[in-house]
Amino acid sequence: MVAASDSGGHPGWMLFNPYEHWRQQIFSVCTQLRDQYLRYPGISRAVFAVAPSNLDTLRVSEGMLAILLAGGTGPQAAAWATDSLLLYVGAYSLEASLVDQQRGHGDGEWVVSRDELLRRFAALPGTFPHTKRYAAELTSGTGHDRFDFTIGLMIDGLAHR
Repeated sequence: MVAASDSGGHPGWMLFNPYEHWRQQIFSVCTQLRDQYLRYPGISRAVFAVAPSNLDTLRVSEGMLAILLAGGTGPQAAAWATDSLLLYVGAYSLEASLVDQQRGHGDGEWVVSRDELLRRFAALPGTFPHTKRYAAELTSGTGHDRFDFTIGLMIDGLAHR
């Protein structure tokens, strides 16, 4: 592993040798990126506003692309997977920061608890049978369970490309 600060990046980030354990490595990069976005909430919003053209953002996408290619992913799939993973990490982090912001500064009206969501889903008309039946599954998960699931799903899907 090489500390990103060695190449002028952000201290604390770890870049990995892309030739070993590529699934764990790409997952770790996504997790580190998520944690940075959540630590500094404005970053996730800014990511959507600019093309990845500065050296820091290019360094991250270059590393992700290298990991995916080293793991045997074809060039096109690796390029699109890098883009998709970065978009998902940004969207997940942006949503989390907006919820935190609303809870802290807003009236909290659109941020509801799981219990309230379950009550709302139960009250839906019969034209939403699947949502009513699987309300518990739709509202389940704690911490970063959904993030871990989605990143894992995306990475595992590459093995079938």
